[in-house]
Amino acid sequence: MMRPHWTTLFVAALAVTLATNFQFASAQQTTPSYAKNNGNQGQAQAGRQQNQASTATQAQAGQPFAPLNAAQQAQLQQLLLAWQQQSQGTRTLDCKFQRWHYDNLAAPVGRHATRADGVIKYAAPDKGVFRVDSLVFYKGEKDGKPIYEPQSGLFGEHWVCNGKQLIEMDRSQKQCKIQDLPADMQGQKIFNSPLPFVFNLDAAEIQRRYWVRQVAAPNDKIVLIEAWPKRQDDRAQYKMVQIALEKETFLPQALIMYAPNFHAQNAPKWDHYEFVDMKRNGVGNAIANFMDNFIQERPPSDWTIFRDTFNPNPGPEAQQAANPNGGQIK
Repeated sequence: MMRPHWTTLFVAALAVTLATNFQFASAQQTTPSYAKNNGNQGQAQAGRQQNQASTATQAQAGQPFAPLNAAQQAQLQQLLLAWQQQSQGTRTLDCKFQRWHYDNLAAPVGRHATRADGVIKYAAPDKGVFRVDSLVFYKGEKDGKPIYEPQSGLFGEHWVCNGKQLIEMDRSQKQCKIQDLPADMQGQKIFNSPLPFVFNLDAAEIQRRYWVRQVAAPNDKIVLIEAWPKRQDDRAQYKMVQIALEKETFLPQALIMYAPNFHAQNAPKWDHYEFVDMKRNGVGNAIANFMDNFIQERPPSDWTIFRDTFNPNPGPEAQQAANPNGGQIK
């Protein structure tokens, strides 16, 4: 399973802010609705995405695809400006999410390796909750159908950003890690990590920080956007992100994140997010009532608490010290 940096997890929370009023499939589904609409439980579309990712073979220091011509750049600019106008204005957000993790080395082609269900909460400008409430793993097949079961001792991510601290709860190890955020990452600055384009999109900023292009979509009702990170710290978290936007409203149908070492044959790993039960800027999300979501809960008395200052760009030694289990999500 991909072990994302906490800012990578924030992608999901931010992407949801664009998805208000879009009706996704039932929270009980076992396959992404976007995948269902594109044949063979998403493998046709996934295959196209894998090919697009794997054909970008140029050095990471350079643009991973051919430069856009004048007409393509003008069309992209028009799209980004329309998206920018649509995406601004979120004050509070509350929703449930589903995440399908695909790894063809852990599950057969056509099956997701894990599925996580959880909640996302956000309050402008710098508060967020990301919590996985259930996590199931592929266990094999029975009567031609996949079997998914929880695994003892393995839990999904749970973190809270209260604007001044990042709080990570490790329910397996019974540990709570509290990291103080530097002043330059508090307030609006939090949206610089790592994908500013999914919240309050700045068309100029996204093109400064990412190589962006519009690619062929699987049907004529959506627009498919790719963003390839230019900065090394971003590339350490993901190789490329794809967002499928509803053509008329610019609301996302799917958010797909590819692992940093993604390769269609050797390392076919990606995460697919969808969102349900959306509440954005609603009466029930009034700031005064919503702030309780971000008050630090005291962990149980038998938990160990660690305190530190958040380092947005840790080196290999710091990453190993912070993640001694070698990347396993618990």
